[in-house]
Amino acid sequence: MADWIGYRWLAGTYGIEPVQPFRIDSQIGRSRSTVREHGLTHQQYVAAARPDDTLPGHLTFALRHEGVHLEFLSRLFAAIEPAELETWIAEEPTGQYARRACFLYEWLTTRELHFPGVTAGNYVNALDPEACLTASAPVNNPRWRVRDNLPGVRDYCPMISRTPPVRAAESYDCGRELLRLEQDFGIDLLMRSAVWLTVKESRASFAIEHEEQHTDRVQRFAAVMERRCGTWAAPLLPEHLTELQTEILGPRATRYGIRQSPVFVGEDGFHTPVIHYIAPHWHETPAMLAGLQAFDDKTRGMAPIVRAAAISFGFVYIHPLADGNGRLSRFLVNDVLRRDGAVPAPFILPLSATIMATAHTRRGYDQVLEVFSKPLLAKYGAAYRFGPRQVGADGVAYNFEFEAYADANHAWRYPDLTAHTEYLGDVIQATIGHEMRAEAGLLRTLRTAREAVKNVLDGPDRDIDRIIRAVREHGGRISGKLRREFPVLADSELAAAVVQAINDVFTAE
Repeated sequence: MADWIGYRWLAGTYGIEPVQPFRIDSQIGRSRSTVREHGLTHQQYVAAARPDDTLPGHLTFALRHEGVHLEFLSRLFAAIEPAELETWIAEEPTGQYARRACFLYEWLTTRELHFPGVTAGNYVNALDPEACLTASAPVNNPRWRVRDNLPGVRDYCPMISRTPPVRAAESYDCGRELLRLEQDFGIDLLMRSAVWLTVKESRASFAIEHEEQHTDRVQRFAAVMERRCGTWAAPLLPEHLTELQTEILGPRATRYGIRQSPVFVGEDGFHTPVIHYIAPHWHETPAMLAGLQAFDDKTRGMAPIVRAAAISFGFVYIHPLADGNGRLSRFLVNDVLRRDGAVPAPFILPLSATIMATAHTRRGYDQVLEVFSKPLLAKYGAAYRFGPRQVGADGVAYNFEFEAYADANHAWRYPDLTAHTEYLGDVIQATIGHEMRAEAGLLRTLRTAREAVKNVLDGPDRDIDRIIRAVREHGGRISGKLRREFPVLADSELAAAVVQAINDVFTAE
């Protein structure tokens, strides 16, 4: 049986089971060792490192060696008597870990401890900026002499550890990589590809939701992406979201605005739906959404990809709208990158196209969503049921009931989005390095093929492009349908020359 210390000792002693695993856990063993697997770190210490078996002893160890786990601390501080912290700070009024613990207690609970305040000692960071994402402009808290650099607010504060893949995402320069594409293909070709890539992103975004066949909706979303990305300083305000939602869904949707009824993500089963994710209570979503906007405000100037990941996936998990949450979340990635100056207009990164490229990449998107949703359902899978039909204030009829909203708030408010940031960093690099490069290369090849065909057969660009596409789609030959569309191709010698011109270009590529 493991001899746990730090957070694991506190969890066992106080009977607390968080939804999200501890990114770092520690135990006593025969020798000092560190093992990293599946994004988690398991540390072993020798007996001499054992802290006192008290709240101050193990919480000091946890804050020093295991970081800040906001969900667990939120649950812990709701369970303990404040006197435990008051005694600790009275004994160590200048101790940095006692001060940080007391600051976090008041920040998370909004309850004030019986303590007059710290009068001496240097300011210390609430979070280690080397270990995790922090606010770009920390605010000093004089009561505890703690530098409040938390990236969010009590109602919503996502946490992102600065793992090696996250640091790679921080240092990835989208603008520099786009400049390389421009140098390789020319600005004119790259700008032409930008128009098509916006439509491609829209189509792939709908494909994620299995709705890519709705051409008018795809075109409408593409137009919104092109027109709205980067235009609002605070896109998460309810009025802006509702406006965006209305533009994306069009004038004939059944529901607009912030939801006022329960929502879950699932699929049809034999008798009842199979639940994959349960979203927060509708009474809580406005505050969480405001907290996500606060995160946006507090992290301005930090790495754009990291911010985009937290805002996009945070939005998905809050699920604040009656409809369109998935599309809005993917819009927000490009919106953040545009607002942060990482991706200049008119470029839209076709991230959804990268996600949908193969079954493997599609599964990768589902898997990163499950990083949070699966442990949530594992803990609360017995807490929902389907009961009598009710109608929400937004007019939505439902029979879904969930009895653990309050307990699950600890997880919903403080999600660990490290894996999501690592994932988005990989997707963005693949999008610029492969998807956009391939698209620009294809346009260059088509332009070369068009010029080659025009040496044999003259006509407007749209006709020549149509011929090229048809020949490519039919295995390098001219179909009967194409001959009927362009009677000039009935001349077998001319048709053969056209096919040869096209094949020569694509073979050379």
